[in-house]
Amino acid sequence: MMIPKLKIVNRLLVIREALLKVEEEHQELLAKIHNNYKYSALNFLRYLKFRTYDLTEIQSELTNLGISSLSHAERHVLANIENILYLLSAHFHMDFKGEYDFGEHPINYKSSAEILRQNTVRLLGEHIGKQGVMVTLPSDGADATFLSGLLNAGMNIARINCSHDTQKVWASMISELQKASVELNKPCTIYMDLSGPKIRTDQIFSQSIEEEVNDVRLQEGDSILLLSELSKLKPGKLKKYVAAISCTLPQIIEDAKEGDSILFDDGKIEGVVGKKKKSGLVIRILNAGPNGKKLKKEKGINLPDTHLNLPSLTNEDISNLDFICKHADVVGFSFVRQSVDVKALQQELQKRGRADMGIVLKIENNEAFYNLPHLLFKAMESSNVGVMTARGDLAVELGVERLSEVQEEIMWFCEAALIPNIWATQVLESLAKKGVASRAEITDAAMSVRTECIMLNKGPYIVKALTTLQSILSRMEKHQSKKQGTLRSLQVASTFLSQNEA
Repeated sequence: MMIPKLKIVNRLLVIREALLKVEEEHQELLAKIHNNYKYSALNFLRYLKFRTYDLTEIQSELTNLGISSLSHAERHVLANIENILYLLSAHFHMDFKGEYDFGEHPINYKSSAEILRQNTVRLLGEHIGKQGVMVTLPSDGADATFLSGLLNAGMNIARINCSHDTQKVWASMISELQKASVELNKPCTIYMDLSGPKIRTDQIFSQSIEEEVNDVRLQEGDSILLLSELSKLKPGKLKKYVAAISCTLPQIIEDAKEGDSILFDDGKIEGVVGKKKKSGLVIRILNAGPNGKKLKKEKGINLPDTHLNLPSLTNEDISNLDFICKHADVVGFSFVRQSVDVKALQQELQKRGRADMGIVLKIENNEAFYNLPHLLFKAMESSNVGVMTARGDLAVELGVERLSEVQEEIMWFCEAALIPNIWATQVLESLAKKGVASRAEITDAAMSVRTECIMLNKGPYIVKALTTLQSILSRMEKHQSKKQGTLRSLQVASTFLSQNEA
């Protein structure tokens, strides 16, 4: 059913007034924003209010009239709505006066693209061209020939994951990279990821052989004990459990609740907390594949339903920040969940005289996604920020069926805040590791053209993966820029504004 055209005008007028009002309501929040992001924060706030409305029907009718710009409104929300109102009002011979005359908004489609570009260059470097291409360096990456190959194939940002190796190894990687960069005249930004708290399996005690083992095969219906340490396992208490497993962060035992989901090894094994005991958690296995799955030591543990009272910055992270501030251009903030986490990192960088250092918020868990507006506003109090969509961890936390929706929403929010977005995890993964790409991977890589940076992980065929990615990007950038959507309302936007964190 078509909406009467005058009704569209009236709805847009209501939305416009709401956008102006939300600015008045959040002046205290906007006053804290760094000068680099004054417009970014204001437009993001407008966009959040904009997306509390279901605009599906309005967008459809505007498209029918040949006025479809609402679906490209992320970077310049108020200008978009006012320009549409000018067009419709002229048609209906109505009077309308916006903040600026028709087409005269200083921040518009073109100028907002330039602001996003400036924010991207400040974070990732002037050398990145249309997009940054980031590659995770392997432990043996301090090799001049290998690094030269990556640079020649298109890498312009090198990622060092601080979860692996040592400062000595990192220093060697950086030294060799800088030499190769100078020799080839190919600048390369150095990005280093903080580890964050590592929640992993530790020791494993098997009931079947009554001794400690390296792994245990789990089946659907099995029950295991998750303990803070195996020393808490009392003799004779394992009879009804397949195994007892300790974890690297005992705090999760206290934080978890009965009924909470628990995932092991990147979600390959799914379970639920059946009961809490003084010694630990009883975990019932819900899914481990048709033939069962081996759970080994040092495999990741995710608790997507649990609020974890863990510091996002560990003592190891704080220690590594001294090295990172001295050698890197950008720091990746793993396990960030709340605005207080961002504040903690900002304070640590200020202590080291590196308040200017680029900060990338890694959105990799349930809590970070739902708190993304809070995280972005806090981050924009700094001078140099970005976002990484850590799709592998998000798929585990939120479920693979929600990943496509969530990564789209993150892209929209980043564009509305004019913040560069890094598309990460499993891009051309099979190609990098096995030398052959699947059709799905090629499609996924083609979609990444809508972001400001793409991250590839390490693998023996990484140079081939880089070459393929460059070919895909050069073709796709001629066909697509950003996105077009139907504009249903977004729950994350509504939640932020209802909390009224000004």
